[in-house]
Amino acid sequence: MSDSRSPVSNPARTRTILARGTYREYRRIEQIITAESTGGLILLVATLAALVLANSPADSAYFALRDVHLGHDVGPIHLDLSIGHWAADGLLAVFFFLAGLELKQEFVAGDLRDPGTALVPVVAAAGGVAVPAIIFTVINLFGPAEALGGWAIPAATDIAFAVAVLAVLAKNLPAALRTFLLTLAIVDDLIAILIIAIFYTSDLRLGFLAIAVIPIVVYRLLATRAESLFRISYAAAWYLLLPLGLITWVLFYNSGIHATIAGVVLAFMVPVRPRSRLGADHSLAQTFEHRFRPLSSGFAVPVFAFFSAGVAVGGLSGLLEAWQSTVALGVIVGLVFGKIAGILGSTFLVTRLRRANLDPDIRWGDLLGVAAVAGIGFTVSLLVTELSFAADDPLHDQAKIGVLTASVLAAVLGAAILGPRSRRYAKIAAAERVDADDDGVPDVFAPDEDAPTTR
Repeated sequence: MSDSRSPVSNPARTRTILARGTYREYRRIEQIITAESTGGLILLVATLAALVLANSPADSAYFALRDVHLGHDVGPIHLDLSIGHWAADGLLAVFFFLAGLELKQEFVAGDLRDPGTALVPVVAAAGGVAVPAIIFTVINLFGPAEALGGWAIPAATDIAFAVAVLAVLAKNLPAALRTFLLTLAIVDDLIAILIIAIFYTSDLRLGFLAIAVIPIVVYRLLATRAESLFRISYAAAWYLLLPLGLITWVLFYNSGIHATIAGVVLAFMVPVRPRSRLGADHSLAQTFEHRFRPLSSGFAVPVFAFFSAGVAVGGLSGLLEAWQSTVALGVIVGLVFGKIAGILGSTFLVTRLRRANLDPDIRWGDLLGVAAVAGIGFTVSLLVTELSFAADDPLHDQAKIGVLTASVLAAVLGAAILGPRSRRYAKIAAAERVDADDDGVPDVFAPDEDAPTTR
């Protein structure tokens, strides 16, 4: 007779991490991946176009267009910005608004509302930010002193490009791993946003920030009451919320805090649960996410990339010279190898400290491939580059070349690891589609639990 107290027979002693979540969350992640993969292809086209123009006879016209100023200052309100700045400060606010919605959805109504489940991607994201930043700092201790200002450049993962790589090369990746990568990237972006707000804020003007509290509070009240005020369609809510959002953005921009932070703050004000008593199937956050994802991935981020990724390489000799700089080297090593070390190391520590094992469908080799793909930095890395170095500073172009090079290397490395495992992924995907009880939900998924009713 076996001893029921033994570790082998007592499953309570061992936890499972990266386990399959609910079918509801799986379907939501699938929709995001489909949209972001399409956006990734558009982003790639915009990036290639910027690089071609910046290194062609039309380079002067390209840079002149980027530096054209639009807008006017109104009293103390500064709104006279170049097109490049409008793209970085204005259009990326849409991207960060969407990231904020996704993050709140995950932690309030998604599977990650369970702290035990949320711990893994949060710790992995923190490790994936800290290790690359440390690597960049150590390498640049031997470079120009001002180079250390770019320590946060290799911190973030680009959602659109990373998801596009998975969609093309590993579309049958286990659902838990796709959710892990997406959640990790979202938390990664949140950490990057906090870094930007804390370390890249200059000339802070608290008066504008204090005034911004007023439209934010009104925005929250209207967003919360929208479900009762607009029973026919949530679309009507946007006509009231958009002006408040624009006012908040203007005040944040003039306060000295990077204006994209306004997008995240406003996203956190949007409720993520529908009110069942009104018969609503979708919350305001889900409605906004559905409506504005195409705007973000199909327009806002590609336009930013078009004006930000264009860097004059200077031929092969210029490329080789940039690669030898400590800034580019720090970005490349940080994103390609630092992300892997940070994500894998953090996840491994979680399994040991919590006496946990990976889900039986997942192997550490799978996680290695996902960690490699997470090294695609791009969007937020380019944004931090813009904040770290002046446009006429040689370090600016060196950092951008490092970001572009690292993103390519990370994509190739991730493809090399994940590609050969496609057969195994296909078998898992086939198992996931089995629905023996014919209830419309594959049998491998846990049943959806009722979400808490508090907001």
